Parts: sequence; C-alpha cells; structure tokens
Amino acid sequence: MFNDFEIKEGRPVYIQLKEYLKRMITNGYLLENQKLPSTRELSSLLSISRNTVLTAYADLEQEGLIYAVKGKGNFVSWVETFKSLSIQLSWPNKVNEQTLLVDELDLKKHGVRWNKEFISFNSIAPDEKLFDVENFKRAFLNRMSMEGDIVLNYGYAKGYQPLIEYLLHYMEIKGVDTRNKDILITNGFTEGLDLVLSSLTKKSGRVLCENPTNDSALKLFRLHGFEIDGIQMDNDGVNIRQLETLLSKKEYDFAYLIPSYHNPTGIVTSSQKRKEIMDLFSAYQLPIIENGFNEELRYSGSHLASLASFAGQGNNVIYISSFSKILFPGLRVGWILADKELINYLESMKRARTIHTSTLDQAVLYQYLNDGYFEKYLKKAKSVYKRKHELAVHCCKQFIPFKRLTGDGGLHLFIELEDHIDARKLLEKCYQRGVVFVPGNIFHTDNSGHHTLRLGFSRLTEREIMQGIKIIGDTLKNDYYGG
Repeated sequence: MFNDFEIKEGRPVYIQLKEYLKRMITNGYLLENQKLPSTRELSSLLSISRNTVLTAYADLEQEGLIYAVKGKGNFVSWVETFKSLSIQLSWPNKVNEQTLLVDELDLKKHGVRWNKEFISFNSIAPDEKLFDVENFKRAFLNRMSMEGDIVLNYGYAKGYQPLIEYLLHYMEIKGVDTRNKDILITNGFTEGLDLVLSSLTKKSGRVLCENPTNDSALKLFRLHGFEIDGIQMDNDGVNIRQLETLLSKKEYDFAYLIPSYHNPTGIVTSSQKRKEIMDLFSAYQLPIIENGFNEELRYSGSHLASLASFAGQGNNVIYISSFSKILFPGLRVGWILADKELINYLESMKRARTIHTSTLDQAVLYQYLNDGYFEKYLKKAKSVYKRKHELAVHCCKQFIPFKRLTGDGGLHLFIELEDHIDARKLLEKCYQRGVVFVPGNIFHTDNSGHHTLRLGFSRLTEREIMQGIKIIGDTLKNDYYGG
C-alpha cells in the first residue's frame, strides 16, 4: 500500500498526499478504524518530509476523515462508502432536439482535425504574440490594490459601473446618441446575442441577415427556432433591392447585420447603404441587431458611423460588441448598447441565466482601457495586421485563380472560386499538404456557397501566409485547371 503515490511538480506535496489519502478512504481502500502509518514511517516510506505528513494528517482530521488517539496514532474515521446498484443510461436518448442540433453544428467536434504543424487559416482570433501582457499585469495589480475586496465578490447583473460608464463614453465618441440608452455587460458577443434572442417576442419567427453571415449567429437563430432569410452581399454591403423586396413580401421580427468588416466577407457597408438600411427599417418599424465586429481594425479609408450612430435618438438598433477579436478573447467581456427599457429587461434575463459577468475581468479591463493602454496597443496591432492583410491580398491575387476576393480590413479574406469548385474537396486536398481553411458554406443561410472559403490570417506569420496561400493556389491549379 502507498507504493502508487507519485509526486507531481508545481503543486504543494502535502495537498497531493492529503488528496491521495482522501481518495483511498472515500473509495474504501482504507477501512474504518484502520491505523495509519506514523508520520515518521510514512515520511520515510514516501521519501518526503515529516512536516509534510503532519500537515496532511492535520487537514484530514479537520475534514473528519481521520481521528487521532493520543499515544496510539491516527485512525480512519467512519466514511460512507456504500455504492448503489450501477446502471447505464443511454444519454443520446435523454438529450433534447436542441442539444442534438447544437452538437451537429459544432465545428470544433465535427470539423477537420489538424495539428500545430499545419498552416491554419481557420482562426480570426488576435495574435497572442501581440498581447500587451505587461500593461495588463499593471492594470490587474492597480485594480486589485484599489478594490480587490470588491472585484473578488459577487457583482451586478448589469455590469461593473465604471466599465459601463467608460463604454457609454466610448460609444458617444463613435457618434452614438446615448441619451435614453444604456449598456449591459455580457460574457462576449455570443452571450449578448443569445440574451437578446431569448428576450424578444417571436411573432413571425423570421429573421433577415446578410448571406453569408457569422456562423455563430446562424447557430443561435436555428437553436431559437427562427427561419432565416439571407440577402446577398454586393461589394459595398447588402443588396438594397433584394432587401426591399423581402421586407415588402414577408413579416420579420428583426434583422441581424454586420456593417463593418463583415464576417465572413470582410466587406464594409457604404455610408449611403447604411442610410438606406436605416430608412427602410424605420419605415417598417423593425429592430436591427448590429454586430460591431472589428470596427476598430480599419486600415484605410474614412471612418464610417455605425448603424447605432445613424439611428440618432431612435431606439430600434441593438448594438452588440466586444474587444475579443482585437484585445484579449480570454476575458470574455462584451456589451449590449440599447434602449434603457430593453436593457432593463435584458438585465433580468442576464441575472436569471448567469448572475453576472466576472467582476474581476470587467474591472481589470476597465483599468486597462482607462489607463490608455488600449490606444497604444491598437496602433501596434493595426500596423501588424495591416501588413498581414496587404500580404494576404497580394498572395491571393498572385497565386489563387478566384472569381471574387473581398476583405476591406479586419483579420480575414473571403474568396469566391468558380462555381464548379467544391471548397470542401479542395480543403481535403490542401489538408494532405498541411494547410487548412474554413469552407464558406457554413456561413450561408441557404446551404449555398460551396465554392467559397474564408482565410483568417491574424495568427500566422508572414512566411506562413505566403506559403499557405501558394499551396492553396497550386492545389487549385493542379486539380482543377490542369496545372
């Protein structure tokens, strides 16, 4: 006995010993009233210090797992170890249709498997090599020193007030009229959208969005039982004529739009089209959920106001965003900007679902933003990503025989190949050569787009971008164009 105890580095040895003995007791390997080795014997047997054994025994006694008899030693206490009759349930038959659907749509499980040696264009997350770790540490220590007792406790469902005030100011600077509007802090964009979908009434059960669009949003619409009508994307945004036709023929509960650096196409909706969109939805009295995706990653051209800005004092735009694709995705902090009355309802929904977003994460993010570190980081990040963006565009034009290439900024490009080319079959061939990307059909609302693909370049080196795009291009030429 005790010969299978192994010490692992990086964790106090007394805790490892305590947990080892606790497992032996709770699983019935050490019986009630059984005498344990003396501290001297066990320390010698396991080649650890006697103080380590003393501390472990003291903790076990405090937990009521062992008891000491003066002059005799330590003994195992009575612990309930009875096991009931074992049964095996069939969990696939116990989960509901929504769970089966979300499992089916889970690309992390069912997508192409790849390893670290591959050149992966799958991700549009920020490059962790750019993370401003030192200043983040400073922000963390500053906030903890000021109110550590507060940020480590429960917070408020609506969010950390200093961060809310900062973000209201941040949106005001972007041209949003924040009068009669408020902010709810969320665990990133996806939770924000889920909260909104859970709160809005489903009258027609239909939603309008761009086609293609963000696959995470599509999953949520399907999980909430919405029918989805997609509007094709021109080079300057949604096709207005098709939008007008759909609005005149059908009823919709809301629209979901990504006007800036659209995911997956990277298209930026023109100012003229933004105005036309707002005029149309005002006429039809319909809400718009605006995804403020990557608005900050503008590399060229003039600033374009968000739809929330175009709304003025109107309250039909629900703006959802986060810094996840620019700053630190591990924080999972996002926000919803909307009419005060709606935020009031969403706050209750948030409290019922997840109580609140991590106060510590919110407070440290606030400190980082308030200290001006974000502006400095953004300048550096934009410089790096602009270089990668320009290189990726250049390489695509040089190596890939595409029909259409879009991506005005941000962290990705979208490629439309000739209609007869299946991007999934192309992916299989590129996989054999160590390159992966995201097939574009997962972003489409109507199962189209089999000849499209998205290239995320943010986490790749310039050499990997060149090499990976050349491999995709060579594979295309060899397999579809006869070399």
